[in-house]
Amino acid sequence: MKSKEVMNLLEWTGAIMKGHFKLTSGRHSDTYIEKFRLLENPVALDKICLEMANQFNDDNINLVIGAAIGGILLSGGVGKYINCKHIFSERVNGNMEFKRGFNIDKDSNILIVEDIVTTGGSIFELIELISNYQANIKGIVCLVDRSNKELDFGFPFKSLLTLNVKSWDENEIPDWLNKIALVKPGSTGK
Repeated sequence: MKSKEVMNLLEWTGAIMKGHFKLTSGRHSDTYIEKFRLLENPVALDKICLEMANQFNDDNINLVIGAAIGGILLSGGVGKYINCKHIFSERVNGNMEFKRGFNIDKDSNILIVEDIVTTGGSIFELIELISNYQANIKGIVCLVDRSNKELDFGFPFKSLLTLNVKSWDENEIPDWLNKIALVKPGSTGK
């Protein structure tokens, strides 16, 4: 699947939004990707999960991990195509944890899946959480990388779409954006 096809899926499902948004990272942007418009669509979700799986199908992956909530759907779909177990982390008092009896077996080959990357914070948290186990992170794949920079997670990182969308720190918001009503979509418990 080419980047153009991923963009077409995002547009087709209504996931690309314009306005003034406060992102999970705390940054402000004039563009928001409401991933759940894509994730709620079974056709689009299936295509995305197949493509994510194809990025690492030669790496002997036996566990797919995502972060709740979007990562639940992605890890399940990717796990289906790789034919392996899939689990997810959750935030407890702002910290990533495995709950519900989830565990990582020794020497597991792990693929981390993520939806939208702005700063990479959730991926870094997952890497730290996984480091408590004797496992091998084989790679990381995301739906959209909107970071506008090269992120180094210390493991192979692939994105289905790189989208150059501007974002600003709280004290750098342009005047024209401040004139638009602020919306804070989504919630990760951060």
